[in-house]
Parts: sequence; C-alpha cells; structure tokens
Amino acid sequence: MAQALANYHGGDKIKAYSAGLKPGQVNTKTLSLLSRAGIDTQSLYSKHLDEYSTMYFDLVVTLCDEAKAECEGRIDGNRIVAWDIASPSERDGSNQYEQTFFDINQQVKALVNEGALLTATPSALQFYKALSDEIRLKTLALLMVEPELCVCELLVALEQQSQPKVSRHLAQLKKAGILCDRKYKQWVFYAINPTLPQWMVSLINTTVLQQPDMITTELTRLHTMGERPQRLSSCCD
Repeated sequence: MAQALANYHGGDKIKAYSAGLKPGQVNTKTLSLLSRAGIDTQSLYSKHLDEYSTMYFDLVVTLCDEAKAECEGRIDGNRIVAWDIASPSERDGSNQYEQTFFDINQQVKALVNEGALLTATPSALQFYKALSDEIRLKTLALLMVEPELCVCELLVALEQQSQPKVSRHLAQLKKAGILCDRKYKQWVFYAINPTLPQWMVSLINTTVLQQPDMITTELTRLHTMGERPQRLSSCCD
C-alpha cells in the first residue's frame, strides 16, 4: 500500500519501493482498495529485502516494530522513519483493510506535502553556479559518459589528492538535486539525478559534445584503471 500510494502522490518525482523478509502474494483486498482509488496495481508484487540490500535510499520507512528490526542493518538510507501503523489483522470490525489504507495514505500525504519524499530540483541559479566550478563541471561531464562513479574513481580521474575536497563538491551537487547516490558497503556511488530537468541534462550533454577535450585526459586516467569490476577492486577494496 505504502509503495503504491507514495508513487501515486509523488508522481514522477518519487520512486518508492517496498519489501519484507517473507514475500508472498499481494492480498486481493489491498489490490482492490488501490484499484478503487484509481491506482494501477499491475506492476505490484511482493519482494524480499535482499533485492534492495545494495541500494541507498533518501528515506526508509518502516510500518511496525517488527519491520524496523528486520530492516536494521539490512537497508541503508539517509533518513529512517518508523510508523506504528496497525496491520489489518490487528484491527477490529469488518473494514480492517480500509482503516489501514486510510492511515498509510494519511502518513504518505503528510510526507509528500512537507517535501520529505521529494527530490530537490535545483533552480537555474543553483545549476549555473554548480557549473562554474571546474571539479563540479568535470564531474558532471564525466557522469554523462560513465553511468556512475565512486569517489575513488573521481580522485584518479580528476587527479585530486584530497578526498574531503572532492566529497564536499559531490555533497553540494547532491544537495542541489543535480546528483543522486547509492551506497554499497562502505562506498558511495554518484550518478546524474534521473529527475533532473531535461534542459539541464541537455546542457551538460551539449557541453561534452561541443568540448570533448575538456575531459579527454580525465577519461584516459579513468580508463587506465581498467574496466569494472577490476577497476573497483583496485581502488575501493
């Protein structure tokens, strides 16, 4: 329910997932309630937590104490929120599923309205300020060629000795909503935010196409590290 409602209320600005330790069939009453609310249910299925063990989330929400214990140490996120919402089996009356649906929907809408689930969209001024720094500009240009890069790879490509310096620039780009990241073990990988407005993506891409020499040396350094996964094993292990 929470996954479907978050994606419904968030539109194209939110990508929500759901999982547990005992996946099974999605309850038919849940599917019926969502369908009655005009929410597409065809892509919904029950998933195991392990499917997302390598992902890093902006927000992790647990719906009960048991789920909180299950997720601890298994799912990583920037912010962890615990909701104490009774499951249908814990409720009285003939409309247990409707009560649970209402409670979850109320909580999801509150998060969406406060912006807790929404990825920041940079203003034009923020975006152009980001491009004005050489490290940030070249990082964005490199990420138009490479799907994602970790800090170790960027240190080599940009020929920088200070990891805190590069990490600080990456944090600024993420805070502005230009980059997103995912965590794998102790490493963080960065990519162009998929929700970044198309005109901003096009501008970065055009810069790379019109000024390829800007990152030729950086790409050469990156390629001398080899291809993945050998590249990651040499710099991240």
